[in-house]
Amino acid sequence: MSPFQPPRLLRHHHLQSIFASTGPRQWLVRRRSHELIAHSRPLLLDCGDGVRLLGELSSTPTHTRGLVVMIHGWEGSADSLYLLSSGAQLFAAGFAVFRLNLRDHGPTHHLNPELFNSTRIDEVVGAVRSLQQQLAPKNLYLVGFSLGGNFALRVALRAPGNDIALRKAVAVCPVLDPINTMDNLENGWWVYHDYFRYKWRRSLRKKLVHFPELGYGRDLLKLRTLRAMNDYFVPRYTHFPDTLAYLRGYSIVDDVLEDLAVPCHLISSRDDPVIHSKDLPRLAQNPHLRIELTEYGGHCGFIENYRLHSWIDRCIRESLLADNG
Repeated sequence: MSPFQPPRLLRHHHLQSIFASTGPRQWLVRRRSHELIAHSRPLLLDCGDGVRLLGELSSTPTHTRGLVVMIHGWEGSADSLYLLSSGAQLFAAGFAVFRLNLRDHGPTHHLNPELFNSTRIDEVVGAVRSLQQQLAPKNLYLVGFSLGGNFALRVALRAPGNDIALRKAVAVCPVLDPINTMDNLENGWWVYHDYFRYKWRRSLRKKLVHFPELGYGRDLLKLRTLRAMNDYFVPRYTHFPDTLAYLRGYSIVDDVLEDLAVPCHLISSRDDPVIHSKDLPRLAQNPHLRIELTEYGGHCGFIENYRLHSWIDRCIRESLLADNG
């Protein structure tokens, strides 16, 4: 792969981060992913312990290179533009593609009574194991973006111990240290904070429609910041005593990835305004972890030209093809 070098007018990190999923690119990506969408069907997975997760499987008898399980970021879904864009390229290259909805993301708020939180790794491991059992793919891969990239690396870490024959994982701009990411959202450009606050509040209201006994409706109206929301929901709806303990619960820095035994490709940008690259040196040294850092790209952006193509789509495709033989 050639290095990511966008035109000068497309280099700004906020432009990269926002333009990747807004404006004319919405129409362009949906047009370019027509085949992926046309061949998709919903598939409900039994993830163990009564948990069910829903996703979209795109496959035909000619897609024999293997199965790529794709995981969106926080408050995204199986229909997020970055999953459609990258999934379309993988589908065209001969991979079957499964776009997973995390709990309470997409149209899934009715499936499980308990609220989503980012430490629910066991059910995502269960989803990948269920797909392996049902579909028996020749090769199995994981691709995740942002929080989904964090999940992908944690699943890769646990794959050998859960009889998952994972061949490779690719993580794009993964959450590294959630404490620092939350600080960036609280203290950085207000647009990102308000975007996630709006989407999280909307998701929580949807959950109450199906499970009104959760009973947080009135209190939700009073919570004005992400920090206030975490401080309210963590001690009441998780097993963590406070927000700090919860955020540490899904961190992947320090020695967390020390025992990684599955090849993983981590791609991030130096100018990411949400997940700062300064945390990358804190990852455990591991021969199975390849880290690629670009100068530009913003957060999951990587728009490479004025036709609004994404370099990261080609990067993921080539990374998996190189391993596929």
